[in-house]
Amino acid sequence: MQTVVIVIHLMLVLALIGVVLLQRSEGGGLGMGSGGGAGFMSSRGTANLLTRTTAFLAVGFFLTSLLLSWIAGYDRTPSSIVNSPAAVPAAPGTPSVPQSGPPSGNVLDQLKAREGAATPSGPQAPQSK
Repeated sequence: MQTVVIVIHLMLVLALIGVVLLQRSEGGGLGMGSGGGAGFMSSRGTANLLTRTTAFLAVGFFLTSLLLSWIAGYDRTPSSIVNSPAAVPAAPGTPSVPQSGPPSGNVLDQLKAREGAATPSGPQAPQSK
């Protein structure tokens, strides 16, 4: 389902880009004038068609965007990062200390327990007390 909506969304994006690039600039910043020849459609009719097509594609783009965000959040379960065990990366050269059983206490207690359990390997600089 999600793949089908993504493919439709991408087709709408490409079509929207193409239709916007086909539209004539209102400001005439490049100095291009409009050709006054009579043809299949007048310049006003072409602009009206492109404007309506742009609006239709934009509505489709927004609807598929909303649908994709709804699909992405449909199976999401709420979780808290406060109650999960904190994964503290070990410093290079220090062995990681495996925990035995579920963590107890809050995050600060867990960090203090890990700090006390980790023994440095290699030479240490003297510390003044």
